[in-house]
Amino acid sequence: MYLQFFGLNEKPFSITPDPRYLYMSARHADALAHLLYGISESGGFIQLTGEIGTGKTTLVRSMLEQAPENADIALILNPQVSALEFLEGICDELGVAPPETSGSTKALVDTLNTHLLAAHARGRRTVLVVDEAQNLKPEVLEQVRLLTNLETARQKLLQIILIGQPELRELLDRHDLRQLAQRITGRYHLEPLDRDDTARYVDHRLRVAGAPAQLFTPPALRELYARAGGVPRLINVLADRALLGAYSRELPQVDRRLVREAAREVFGRGRNGTMGRRWLAAPGALVLVLAALAAWQMLERPGSPGPDVESETIHPIRLAGMTPAAVPTPPPGVDLVTLDQLLGLGMDTSTDGAFATLFELWETPYRRGEGLACEQADRHGLACLFQRGSLSHLMKLGRPSILNLVDSDGTAHQVVLTAVEGEAAEVGIGGERFWVSVPELSDYWFGDYLLLWRPDGDPGQTLRAGMRDSRVVWLRRALGELTGDPLPPEDSALFDEALEARVREYQRTRRLTVDGLVGPRTLLIIQGELAADAGPRLGGSG
Repeated sequence: MYLQFFGLNEKPFSITPDPRYLYMSARHADALAHLLYGISESGGFIQLTGEIGTGKTTLVRSMLEQAPENADIALILNPQVSALEFLEGICDELGVAPPETSGSTKALVDTLNTHLLAAHARGRRTVLVVDEAQNLKPEVLEQVRLLTNLETARQKLLQIILIGQPELRELLDRHDLRQLAQRITGRYHLEPLDRDDTARYVDHRLRVAGAPAQLFTPPALRELYARAGGVPRLINVLADRALLGAYSRELPQVDRRLVREAAREVFGRGRNGTMGRRWLAAPGALVLVLAALAAWQMLERPGSPGPDVESETIHPIRLAGMTPAAVPTPPPGVDLVTLDQLLGLGMDTSTDGAFATLFELWETPYRRGEGLACEQADRHGLACLFQRGSLSHLMKLGRPSILNLVDSDGTAHQVVLTAVEGEAAEVGIGGERFWVSVPELSDYWFGDYLLLWRPDGDPGQTLRAGMRDSRVVWLRRALGELTGDPLPPEDSALFDEALEARVREYQRTRRLTVDGLVGPRTLLIIQGELAADAGPRLGGSG
């Protein structure tokens, strides 16, 4: 509809996976290298995971185009089948005639093995690629593992590449699938694009489609990133809708307002535009946190209108004279404050104001204008943790946090979340506290938060298997105390396999990412359960 108006040869933001439109960000280039390595090398599994819409299927298409001539590739796109149907699908993909004994798993494996041996003798490489592998049943995964037993004296006959959503990692962490997990020789997780890559992604697709000029203004590109969270599929949907809006108004470029309107059409009124994406962790190293904070102070991300509600009485709860532990619950009869009212009062909702409130909770002085807040925190033995997550995730961490809210005019505000009680949340602004509705808070909040915590050592260093570190001794004793099962040798500073298994089990029971790595989030939850420091807690019952 808008192709001729903008001088395009084809639609630039189709969601069909077309390798011509693959934008090779550093992340995508690494992921493609992992896939091509899996085709060219022998043995084991290659695992590629990524959130929905991050470009996994497009990468697979690109890999198939670059596959060496001596590679025979079986691509399974629908793995929700039985073990027998799975084997039949592989044979169909490779052009292997089915055995005379129908319905026999053994006969299929024997036939497949004969084919693989013959292909190997001809110098052919056989690769099995399973897309949406998180949907594989355990019995099918076990059959996949058994296929890697097909080998000669020197090498495996079948290279297997598993591609799926993050749930695939959790699936392979199951105890009963540990034999399969041990055979994975390469793992890669595909992250969404950052803001700069989002702009380059849009420019790349427009150039491939023949655009004679830049069709998105810089504010529109920033808005597109804020709404889509760097997820290519969401970028495509929003950009296509925004171009249609510009065409209908006969505008030569898409501006920020058109992207906002497109987001309201796609996600629905009252949504903040992040509905279709999962929460993504930001870098944990302090230097990257400081860079993120600097960007946060200049945020221009708009939100969406809050719900239409009648005016309610504002009932502030004074912060002065209250200790961090004495966080109240909303008393009976107190009306909730609407965020639209609250953020329109002209109170200090700046980043500096929020840090002043947060530092006060930690009984630590905050000096405005005397360097970055996280540098000041570091001088007092504290560290900043800047991430994205859900409210339930924040409740697990159990620390007061600065939230970045965006009002209906697109203005960013920073407030401090101090308590959650049922469907009400308490926020601190400029020395006062207010109770607001949790559903309304979710409409104004993109998921960005910053909290302070007290690390023991380098806050940016993650403890992992194979490391020797004095903090490992504390970790052993802490997990032993929390689980009631000591982990000998308790004085060992080596992060060994037994400790990694205990960490994974702890993460599994706390519904954390099960990766065996002990970073800030895992440490924070362990600290909270042990009451390991006297810092302020997030009040309420959740």
